[in-house]
Amino acid sequence: MNRPKLLLIAAGVALATLAFSKSASAALPASNPFAKPSTLQYGYPAFDKIKNEHFAPAFDEGMREQAAEITKIANNKAAPTFDNTIVAMERSGQLLGRVRAVFYTLTGSYTNDTLQALDKDLAPKFAAHSDAIRLNPALFARIKTLHDKRATLGLDAESAFLLERYYKDFVRAGANLSAADKVKLKDYNGKLAALQTQFSQNVLKEVNASAFVVDTRAELAGLSDKAIDAAAAEATKRGLEGKFVIPVVNTTQQAPLAVLTNRATREKLLTTSMIRGSRGGEFDNRDVVLQLAKLRAERAELLGYENYAAYSLEDQTAKNTTSVNKLLGDLTAPAVRNAKKEAAEIQAVIDAEKGGFQLAAQDWAIYSDKVRTAKYAFDANQLKPYFEFDNVLEKGTFFAATKLWGITFKRRTDLPTYDADVRVYDVFEENGAHLAIFVVDPYARPNKRGGAWMSSLVDQSFLLDKKPVITNNLNLTKPAAGEPTLLTWDEVRTTFHEFGHATHGWFSKVKYPRFSGTSVPRDYVELPSQVYEMWMAWPEVMASYAKHYQTGAVMPKELLDKLRASQKFNEGYRTTEYLAAAVLDQRWHQLGSKAIPTDVKTFEQQALKDAGLDFAPVPPRYSSTYFSHAMGGGYSAGYYSYLWAERLDADAGEWFKENGGLQRKNGDRFRTMVLSKGGTVDAVEMYRAFRGRDPVIEPLLERRGLN
Repeated sequence: MNRPKLLLIAAGVALATLAFSKSASAALPASNPFAKPSTLQYGYPAFDKIKNEHFAPAFDEGMREQAAEITKIANNKAAPTFDNTIVAMERSGQLLGRVRAVFYTLTGSYTNDTLQALDKDLAPKFAAHSDAIRLNPALFARIKTLHDKRATLGLDAESAFLLERYYKDFVRAGANLSAADKVKLKDYNGKLAALQTQFSQNVLKEVNASAFVVDTRAELAGLSDKAIDAAAAEATKRGLEGKFVIPVVNTTQQAPLAVLTNRATREKLLTTSMIRGSRGGEFDNRDVVLQLAKLRAERAELLGYENYAAYSLEDQTAKNTTSVNKLLGDLTAPAVRNAKKEAAEIQAVIDAEKGGFQLAAQDWAIYSDKVRTAKYAFDANQLKPYFEFDNVLEKGTFFAATKLWGITFKRRTDLPTYDADVRVYDVFEENGAHLAIFVVDPYARPNKRGGAWMSSLVDQSFLLDKKPVITNNLNLTKPAAGEPTLLTWDEVRTTFHEFGHATHGWFSKVKYPRFSGTSVPRDYVELPSQVYEMWMAWPEVMASYAKHYQTGAVMPKELLDKLRASQKFNEGYRTTEYLAAAVLDQRWHQLGSKAIPTDVKTFEQQALKDAGLDFAPVPPRYSSTYFSHAMGGGYSAGYYSYLWAERLDADAGEWFKENGGLQRKNGDRFRTMVLSKGGTVDAVEMYRAFRGRDPVIEPLLERRGLN
């Protein structure tokens, strides 16, 4: 997952959009590391000097400084010009930008109680700060004056698109509202910011509070001895000596369900996962979900839209709820049909073993692996010794990047990191020129949010003379000291996926920070990452990284053939659980403010039934109370975008195959026509120029076995 960037406010996002200042802030003491730009290469943060207490005063000064800059622009007596208004705004807020970049990196990856408290306190302040800019009538008047005469300004294409984008941003933020409605909007924005932060923090705290606890080793039968020992150590760390603790991850399904042989244990683990945020107590998110849905709907209606989804989608390539509903609806029947066929195969195995029970959600993972073994003589666990993380990263993702673009990577240890497991790499062009800095944070921690994401510590910008510092975060299980980090096939996919996002940041070649890297529509931002996934299974790439961690032997052809033969296995399940979550996201956000329900779980059940997705063995990938994508703010009304982008990705993948696959000429074309453009071109036009036509859906249907 990429963490989408907006101008000033995005849920849980490290915004480096405003980049780094060239001058020190006079109001901060020199002892505060944010008082002046970092002297490390490209403004890489001095994590070894930054402490909790540095953030609050730096944020206060950053907001004060940008507010003064905006006031100066808005009140400029000179007639508005592109330089004294739009470019001046692009240069504003640089202190705030560098503080936010570090702060949201830490609150996502290495948080603590102090940072969480500050995050909660800051959310409404950031909303108010953004409103003070977007709802400033004098500032908007200058933008509108320029927009009205844009055809006569003689702007280059990127500058003209920036002016268009600023005007649209301000209108969508409420600049055309009456003074009274602006007051209402500000109230909505402040409340929403606070609630989104509360929701996200509740999710993280609930993960830790609702860890799965058992009393005996026997209940964990099926786990390896090392995994059980790790569960005992986790329990001891939590003050539960003699017990065993398995932390839950952010999705509904939990990895141990694939190996736990005790059905009662599986049921308890899945139940623990599914009731998160809805079991009472201080981290219960049910009321937060209802408040968020209502406030978002009311805010959208104030801005003139039927509902929040209509407001959100207008600014995406999908454009409207009709197109999104059609995509989800067209795929639902074949996905559920395939899932039910898969369920029948699983039930046959259960019956053959005389299990004496009907398939339920907690049984799917372990029995689908048995089906896989029977159909393909293939156990997914046979793969893991060939997917050691260092190899996957450096001989897989790096190898493919070198083939596509000639870039190379070199580990460096001189830059400070916030955790000892974080790695830093230099990225070099083929001619040896330094391109970027790449930060990789691979392991799960109790103070790290779930999932995987890319973000930026510094965004590329010619205007501000900045080169990119890009991060990838994963949530791999850290092995015991001296043990290898062995990945599942899905974890290999995630590693390639996030690396694809990173290429979008490194190859950005734009003037203005507003357009840097991943500053594209949310339903387009997943294109580079999902395209990059295709290289994980490319024969030349697999031959480079898929080697046994002990012997160095390449994966046997027999095992590789079985892996390839099983690629569409369980796609019914995977598509159905995703569609269920995407539908929940849309159903919540297509409600009008007068139609908000009173009970979250009842609403979920009815929404899935109405959509034809109420198939109990396949629960949604996320339920509303722990659905951070939808409720935390980053992908609200936008979870469909992974599938929307996969349609583009599958179509683009066909282009690569048609043109010879992993070749430099293909990589260079994709870099030039997609990755380097950032948000400087309309995304639909950008894809059309690359592909030579609009995307078609057939490759996606073929990939997911839905044709």
